[in-house]
Amino acid sequence: MRSVFHGLVMCGVALAAVMVVPAAAMPAPAQAAAKSPAAPGVVVGDIAHAGDGLRITTQGTTLDPTPRPVAGGATMAAVTFAPGAKPGLTLQPSSGHWAWPKGELHMQLQSGMAWPVTLDVEIQSDHGTLHALVGLPPGPPMTLAIPLKPTTPRAFGMQVGPPMPWHDTIVATTVDGSFDPGTARAVHVSMPSPNAPQVVLFGGVSIAAGTPALDAAYTGIVDAYGQYTRTTWPEKIADDAALKKASLQADPASPAVPGFGGVARQGLKATGWFSLVKLKDTWTLVTPDGKAFFSLGVNAVAIDGGMTYVQGRKTMFEGLPPTNGPLGKFYGQGDDRSDNGSQRDNGMNHGQWFDFYRANLQRTYGDAWPQKWAKVTLDRLRGWGFNTLGNWSDPSLFAAHRIAYTQPVIIDGSFASVSTGYDYWGRMPDPFDPKFVAATAVAVAKASKGVREDPWLLGYFADNELAWAGRGPQGRWGLATGALQLGPESPAKQAFVASLRKKYGDAGKLAAAWGVPVASWDLLLAKGFQAPVPAEAHPAIAADYIDFLTLYAETYFRTVATALKKADPHHLFLGGRLAVRTPEVEAACARYCDVVSINAYADLPEHGLDVAAFKRMDKPVMVTEFHFGSADRGPFGNGVAAVASEGERGKAYARFVDAAKASGVIVGAHWFDYADQPVTGRILDGENSHIGLVGITDIPFAGFVKDVTEANRRAAGP
Repeated sequence: MRSVFHGLVMCGVALAAVMVVPAAAMPAPAQAAAKSPAAPGVVVGDIAHAGDGLRITTQGTTLDPTPRPVAGGATMAAVTFAPGAKPGLTLQPSSGHWAWPKGELHMQLQSGMAWPVTLDVEIQSDHGTLHALVGLPPGPPMTLAIPLKPTTPRAFGMQVGPPMPWHDTIVATTVDGSFDPGTARAVHVSMPSPNAPQVVLFGGVSIAAGTPALDAAYTGIVDAYGQYTRTTWPEKIADDAALKKASLQADPASPAVPGFGGVARQGLKATGWFSLVKLKDTWTLVTPDGKAFFSLGVNAVAIDGGMTYVQGRKTMFEGLPPTNGPLGKFYGQGDDRSDNGSQRDNGMNHGQWFDFYRANLQRTYGDAWPQKWAKVTLDRLRGWGFNTLGNWSDPSLFAAHRIAYTQPVIIDGSFASVSTGYDYWGRMPDPFDPKFVAATAVAVAKASKGVREDPWLLGYFADNELAWAGRGPQGRWGLATGALQLGPESPAKQAFVASLRKKYGDAGKLAAAWGVPVASWDLLLAKGFQAPVPAEAHPAIAADYIDFLTLYAETYFRTVATALKKADPHHLFLGGRLAVRTPEVEAACARYCDVVSINAYADLPEHGLDVAAFKRMDKPVMVTEFHFGSADRGPFGNGVAAVASEGERGKAYARFVDAAKASGVIVGAHWFDYADQPVTGRILDGENSHIGLVGITDIPFAGFVKDVTEANRRAAGP
């Protein structure tokens, strides 16, 4: 493909000439001017050569008219981007507009600096503008390829696209906007706020028919073991023999750690169950046998994380096994299509999938892989200093009674719901609906069945990352405004309006307090009521919304807590694994739960949650998700909390866990997750990050787990 890209830019079509004019002298193009004809694979112009047909306008940049030779025999023109807000240059036809085919814009360029620079590219037409932000590394000449249509890695089924450059090409895998190639008007290349002069060399500009560079960027990126094909790293394997050897070398002997773990301390009592106590100014969990316990957990210790859709994108995979072969049993069918935010713009979310993780376990351990995986995994976790199986872990590991575990209560049913506008995993359950109360009882009974008498159970979580708020600076009010937009049949809206009627009595008083024309309560109850946004002129709006959000959250947590206490009075209620949250939600969770659980992705716990607030509430907290990812071990994503390299992940883990233990209010920290996500995205939502303790091959990342083990030993101690 390399020669194709190069040929399109430097093909033998006569080069359009270049005329440079200052921005002030450039006339607006006439709408009725004749089109500049273009055929598939045409040259638009060459910035390094003079002539007629292409106009270049500079804005805060200087174009050196003397062509410079570059590697490969081509010549380019040097453009200096001066310090400023957005220095750039604009390419336009000398008259009219271009009529391009559907395809890709290809531009030859080279960084003149010893460090990467960022380029902001806008491609304008009479009917929309495309926008792409790309990084240009130092090195030899590159071809920048920008599809003339919107695209994102989500369209290919993953959240993060392949790293660039690839060979000598930089593909803009994320392009926003809309565009009509038949009425192309301008190409604008700028640099976001350089603080010193930056030099970039530019050459030929052309249009390639189709999307050859974009298609090539996603072709053959995964090998037979689910590994990224275009780079290498220490844990990458080449064949089955190497896989078995690496796995055996990585498996520690079962550590001689008796019981639940924990540290003996004065003043602690054995209750037979996990419990909580505050010693002086420090909260701590207590094991069933009466020892202080800091919960060091791992989420998703399970075998089902390696599934990725292959239907519709088999060109991405090299060496997929035949469906009728020994690994054919690891194919399956799925359908994750939904209206949830997790599936918005996901172009590969149903059909046939393949499970690379389980296939690799079969290759490593043979037909008895489920039993061998369970033993090896528990050996590893205890050997690495972990003492808890976090959420989403495989129940088959619980019965071994070698490590504490947690249990989710997932409340499903036909009850009413409310949209906050975020709805990543779905709409909020309506806790005012009697059907929700019944569904909660069913969910609690299911979750507690077979475990209510098990002392190894640490406790229960309620649901997961519910959409307690919407997006943006006004997102805090999402539940309140979402409820008011519903019809009179909504239990949440009925509860909200009832609370307002109790407070104001007369609808006119509400209208005056809110500054809205509400002549009767029926108008407020009507479907589609446009709820006002809190404003300084009407402080009652925010006050009333806060009252409702408090009522909503307390009703939810009280309902779950009541059902749990009835079904299982022994074990802890560990909260709702809050991600999107408000002060009202945190306070309600603190009131009805034993522990407030928060998924906090930040460099330190206090940057992901308000540690001081929980000290004031005198309530223990558990960080139930955190991680640090990098992009140098295969999967393209580096997680929610990114670090520069694999070597930094262990240092970041240690800083986080050390700070959590020292906080006095955090009683545990759970890593997300056990294994890396598939390169091409997990079937659930396309996440594809390197955030695991082990890779898709089940081989541990040795340096990282060494750092993790040392940090865990410190945190588990006095």
